[in-house]
Amino acid sequence: MSTAFKVHADPERRFFLTMAWVMSLIIVAGFSLNLAMGRSSFAVPWQYHVHGMVFMGWIGIFLAQNTFIAGGNIELHKRLGQLAYLWIPLMVALGFTIMFVSMRRTGGPFFFDQNEFLISNSLQLLVFGGLGLAALKARRHTGWHRRLMFCAMAILTGPGLGRLLPLPLMMPNAWRITIAATLIFPLIGMVADYRRSGRIHPAWFWGVGLVLGAQIAADLIAYSPLGVSLTEQVLAGTPGAERPMAAFMPPGFSM
Repeated sequence: MSTAFKVHADPERRFFLTMAWVMSLIIVAGFSLNLAMGRSSFAVPWQYHVHGMVFMGWIGIFLAQNTFIAGGNIELHKRLGQLAYLWIPLMVALGFTIMFVSMRRTGGPFFFDQNEFLISNSLQLLVFGGLGLAALKARRHTGWHRRLMFCAMAILTGPGLGRLLPLPLMMPNAWRITIAATLIFPLIGMVADYRRSGRIHPAWFWGVGLVLGAQIAADLIAYSPLGVSLTEQVLAGTPGAERPMAAFMPPGFSM
């Protein structure tokens, strides 16, 4: 039996490659659907385009890395992995940038409370960055490395899932439902681990725990006087301040 066949036959590597494609396709599908239905367009400020290129670039990196590992190309995986040390912090910075631009320009998605969108989005971005960098630091420990990176990628499925789910019908819990939906992927990972080996790797608990912890902290901060005040300061003097802070149904909106 050839080495290449043994690599491709490895059930764990096949699982991570398959799930990399599933998560990536969900993100692409969400944005493509929005574009096809006229909910978004390319006629937006330059920050949107830079953000889109960098985040879609990450999808390409993530898919390539899982493909290299599934094919046994360890050296290529290591070389491309060096790019992530710069790419992940850049994504976090651009995530904050586009969040502020979106909130000030349009008020943010109308089906989210602005204060929860601001605070939870900020904390989840930091969790993504933390998990991604922790995965890089643990690169010599394969079990931790691939699972922490998987959990980081699961966070990024939120915007894609949010464009596929009927979130206007889920107000006022649309944001929490979206966060819960992203956790489906690490939960699938837990089940896959248990079925393969009878145990669940602790990296999954760290990933899920940090996402849940960030959301609990976000709810406590966002709906406090501090969270409301911070949101008002971010929006002050901009078109985004003209909409209600709470999620609302725009007049004449239809699904």
